[in-house]
Parts: sequence; C-alpha cells; structure tokens
Amino acid sequence: MINELGAWFIFFCPLLAFVVIGVFVWPFIGKKSKLSGYITIAAISCSTILSFWALGSVIHNGHSIEFDSHNWVKIQNIEINIGIMLDGLTTIMLVVVSSVSLLVQIYSTGYMKNDGGYSRYFTYMSLFTASMIGLVLASNLIQMFVFWELVGASSYLLIGFWFNKPAAAAAAKKAFIVTRLGDFGFLLAILYLFFNSGSFLANGLNPFEVSDINNAIALGVISSSVAGWVAVGMFAGAMGKSAQFPFHTWLPDAMEGPTPVSALIHAATMVAAGIFLVARFFPLFEASKEAMMVVALVGGVTAIFAASIGLVQNDIKRVLAYSTISQLGYMMLALGVGAYSAAIFHLFTHAFFKALLFLTAGSVSHSVGGTFDMRYMGGLRRLMPWTYAAVMIGGLSLSGIFPMAGFWSKDEILNHAWHSSSVVSDVVFWLAIIAAFMTSFYMFRAIFMTFEGKYKGGAKSDPSMDVSEETTPHESPRVMIVPLILLSIATLTVGWLVNPLTNIGSIPIHWFADFIHIGDGHEKVLAFNKILAVIASLVAVSGILLAYLMYVSKFRIFDSLQNKTNKVYKLLISKYYFDEFYEDVITRQVFYSRFAAYLDAIDKSFIDGIVRTIDRVSRNIGRLIAQLQTGQLQGYGVVTSFGVLLLFGIYLIFR
Repeated sequence: MINELGAWFIFFCPLLAFVVIGVFVWPFIGKKSKLSGYITIAAISCSTILSFWALGSVIHNGHSIEFDSHNWVKIQNIEINIGIMLDGLTTIMLVVVSSVSLLVQIYSTGYMKNDGGYSRYFTYMSLFTASMIGLVLASNLIQMFVFWELVGASSYLLIGFWFNKPAAAAAAKKAFIVTRLGDFGFLLAILYLFFNSGSFLANGLNPFEVSDINNAIALGVISSSVAGWVAVGMFAGAMGKSAQFPFHTWLPDAMEGPTPVSALIHAATMVAAGIFLVARFFPLFEASKEAMMVVALVGGVTAIFAASIGLVQNDIKRVLAYSTISQLGYMMLALGVGAYSAAIFHLFTHAFFKALLFLTAGSVSHSVGGTFDMRYMGGLRRLMPWTYAAVMIGGLSLSGIFPMAGFWSKDEILNHAWHSSSVVSDVVFWLAIIAAFMTSFYMFRAIFMTFEGKYKGGAKSDPSMDVSEETTPHESPRVMIVPLILLSIATLTVGWLVNPLTNIGSIPIHWFADFIHIGDGHEKVLAFNKILAVIASLVAVSGILLAYLMYVSKFRIFDSLQNKTNKVYKLLISKYYFDEFYEDVITRQVFYSRFAAYLDAIDKSFIDGIVRTIDRVSRNIGRLIAQLQTGQLQGYGVVTSFGVLLLFGIYLIFR
C-alpha cells in the first residue's frame, strides 16, 4: 500500500520540476534547452507511476486513505491541517491528470521544439500539473482553495504564453477575470462555513475538512438550507472554472495559447476542476433539492447552448472548445440529476478523447503551416493517415458511437436523466438528446472539412496568416504520433470500465460505479437500457449522416440551408452576442461609463474634499499661531509667565 511519502511525491515531482527548470535551466542553461522537456517528462512519469500505485492501494484497501499529520494554522478553535485524501474519486482524477499530462508533455517536445520560450513553457506546464494534483489530493477546503487559485494563475500564464500577441494577452486576462468572478462565490461559501462553524465544533467536526463537511449532512449538523447556500457558492466557483453558462466566454478565447496547453486545459486540468469540486462535495449538493435543480438546469442549458455555437465555427480548435463547454454541461447535468458515477466516468473518458482531438488538431496545424481554419484544409486523409485514424476514433467517441468510451459514459448520463425523479429531469433529458445530435454533427463537419475533398492551400491561403511559401501537408513526427496512438488505445478501451452489461474477466459489472461509490442512499446503479442506447446511437448517427450529406456528398445543401436560416446563422456565428454584451454593455457602458464615473465623482468630491479640508484647517491654524509671533519681548514674557502658572496650578491639583 502507498505510504504518505509516496502520496506526497505525486505532487512534489512536478513541483520540483517547476523549481529546477525555473530557477536553474531557464536562466542559466538556456531558454530553448531541451533539458527542460526531459525534466518535465521524467517528473510527471514518476507522478503517473505513483498515481497508479495510489489507485491500486485504494482498490486493495477497500476504503479511503487519509494522511493529516501536518498542522498548518489555527484560527480561533479551528485547526487547519495540510493533508492528503486518497479515495476513489481522488485516485481516478490522479490517473487522469498525470497520464494525460505526461502524453501532452511528450507531444509538446515535438510541437514546441522551435519555440523561443521552450524552457519557460515547460516551467509553466510543470506548475500547472502540480497545481491540479495538489487540488485533487487536498483533504481540507482551505488547502483546496489555495491550489484552486494556483490552477487559475497557471492557466493565465499558459493561455498568455505568446504574450507578444495582443489576442493571447487579452485572452489570458479574460480567463483570469471571468474565473475570478466565480471564485468569489467559492470564497463566500468558505466564509459561510467559517461563520457557522459552531455547530461543527460542538459535534467534534472541523468545518474545513472535506470528510467532516460531507459527514455533517448525514449527522444532521447542518440543515438543508445551510447546505444549499454553501453548495450554490461552491457551484459559482465551479461554473467559472468549468466555463458554464454564463461564464463560458473565456474558454474559446483560451485557444490563443499553444495547442498542447489547450489539450491539457480542456482534458484534465482547469475545466475538470469545477466538475471535481461539485463531485467532491456531492453529499452537500444532494442535501438541497434546489441546488441540484440549479446544477442540472445550468448543465443542460450549457450543453445545448455551446453545441449550437459549435455548429458554425470554422476554427477547428474553437469547434473543440465549444465541444468541451458542451460536454462539461453534460457532466453538470448528470451531477444535477444525481448521476454521480456517470458524471465522473464521463469526465474520465472525456479527458482521453478530448486530449486526443486537441492533439490531432495540433498535428493538422503543424502539417499545413500553422492555420487552424478548416476552410483552408481538406484532402488530408491520405496525407496524414495516423492523424486521420486518431481523429476518427476521438470523433466517434465524442459522438457516443459504440464501442468507444464516449458511448458508455453518455449512455449512463442519459439513462440516469431518464429515470431521475428530479422536477427538471424531463427537460434536461431532451436537452441532452438534442445536444447529442448537434455534437455528432459539428464533430464530423470538422472532420470532413479537414480531411475530405481537395487540399485548399493551408496557411498560405489563409488571409489571416502571414505565410508566403507553399506548405506541403505531411504526417507529424513520431514524437507527436506516439501520444496520439496511446490516447486512441485508451479511448477504445477505458469505456469498458463502466461495464453495465456483464463481467469481463476480472472486471465485474458496474465496477466503476462501485469503486467511486460515496455511501448508501446517494446513487442508484441502473441496468443497461438497450432501447435508450439504440435511440441515442441513432441520434448520433443521424448527425454524422447530415454532416456527410452537407460536406462530402454531391447533395450539398449547406448554402441553401444557410440562406434560408440567415438570421439564425448570424446569431450562432456571433455566439449569441455574449462577447459584445459583456464587453460593450457591461464593461464599457456600465463599468467604465457609469460605475467608473461614480467612483470618479466620489474621489473628487469626498476623497479630494477631505484633503482640501485638512489643507484649509492647517493653513488657518498656521495663521492663528503666526499672529502670536509678534516679535516683542514683553509679549513673550507674558505668555511664558502664564505657562508657568498653568503648570504650577496643574501640579497643585493633581499632586
């Protein structure tokens, strides 16, 4: 069984890589030193091995393992310890974060090899991975919040990695500000627990310990209303990190960072943090029907909202970005209807096939000269066979086609939504079905535009790219292809871990649900619904067929369809004008014109008024004192005599 030192080194390995590269390699050996990549890969390889050891230990142990031996700080009567919590959820997340991050780092050595900030890139990536691992391992809320903020800071550095590009710098600031809005809700939830800590302490519980917070519900220490308010605050933080409506606008712009960064953010780190937070405190959410309803509705709306925007995007990375937002909505929807294990399993499978899709997008861009605009691609299927095979596997999994990983996780979510007793279950079920159709359509629209037809010139044909030489498409180097192969294998196989049909060798039926089970009464394991699985598959296949008819076959209906629904197309391509609303109305008209004007008026009338008043009083006092300075000796003698008499009188009174 893994010991405490081994558990801590899951976190310390990438953290040490961050320190070594940032302090020694980057400043002294070189900004483009290949040693940076090797150190990062070695460190995260160790974390991956230790993560699998932790997973095996929890499986063997049969229950969670906690290490809470390090006292951090004491606030009033509340002791905050630095500790580690290893349970089913933690170890699954550790395996996802470390293994996907490892493959992304290997891929990055090829993708970033000519970049001038090579060492800086791996410094930030090491910190990013360490921050996410620290968040997952945390056994208390304060420790979790620290790493939660470090994840945000790391993503800011990586999204704005090419800070000389105005778009990248703006995207980094946007991501940081939007996620801070959600984090304010998370902070309020922590403060609410602190100010209601008396009931915890009276029952021997710590209001900041994860296990104590979840146990407080079962023990009746806090009421459902208190649980609801805390859950809503936490959910606000999760909405920001996981780009849920209406905090979704930062994630598509985050594509300005390097493609491997996008793969890690979208697959296993930042956006997964919000889902992890809700799952970690699931008993708290489950205690409040209102909180669960909010989670389900926000997830369902986000799923269909983002999918609809993805229908018309021409940048392949933005298609995948809106796909991520939509799939995160699926996970929130699942949590909202009580499908805890289904949501975590979809997070698990999504990490592999979304990382695969983003890395294939990077492979394509690398091949065609740097553009991501699918209108200037096409005809790459025969030129990039490995990449094409990988993107087909990822696309089929995202669409939920049997036997890919996405089929099993999506089917579990739909099954729970169909059987849920939630008052919004019918609404979110049909939202999920419609989103499933849109998902398969936009994914295969992207695949067909990129790989079918004739090659359209790549970066040279893209007017937004400053490329003068013709680019000949080619398959990516081996160091970039190997991660694609490994992620493809994972996408083909990990779905069977949910195993709702029968025992497969040593993997029993419903193994995954049983492994991350959080206690009796929290979730009902449902039998595999064949009819629903067939319906969902037909919906997905119909989306693929429509994409084929519109973009591959001679029966081209896209132009006529666009003309008939011109206003709808403009609405979707403008992303429902949310960016314009936030930037023009909220930021410029409300914040700059009104709020800033009020602050300016307060500054000039109140703050400056205080300063001017002090100035006038000081001048008047000075003039009064100046009048006493007559320059006549007899006047000074009178004042001195009066002072001596005054002091003598005080002495007589108080002696």
